[in-house]
Amino acid sequence: MCGDIGERHHIVFKNQGGFDFPFNYIYLCPKHHRGKNGPHKNRKIDIEYKLNMQRKLLSLLGKDFYDLNELKSILSINPKQAKSLVSKINKRKDGYSKEAVVKNLMGGKFYYSFMLDDNYNDSFNIIDEEILIYNEILKDKE
Repeated sequence: MCGDIGERHHIVFKNQGGFDFPFNYIYLCPKHHRGKNGPHKNRKIDIEYKLNMQRKLLSLLGKDFYDLNELKSILSINPKQAKSLVSKINKRKDGYSKEAVVKNLMGGKFYYSFMLDDNYNDSFNIIDEEILIYNEILKDKE
């Protein structure tokens, strides 16, 4: 961010279910990593990083379904990581769905821009499928 030497930061923390793979890393100097405006102490910054990662993943995965070898190649993950990634996903006849893969990479949840609101609370009960449908409708109107 600022040009100083950076430390590797997991966007989706390991304790949140994050994976060790290139798209889950950014490099931040100690000030931007652990300072008051860093993702460990600033919820909005943390969510912004997660939203950016989620957008990249959704863009990167252009098809609706993938097999295990495609996921390993596209995401630059090893076979053990790939098996862990899909272990909680139901495989359909066409493969693993893009949404399920992204959700799992994001620690089991989707992130939305309204989560940046000061009044947002993580305990809100959000039904991902309804929001995904709503987001698709908005995208179609653009």
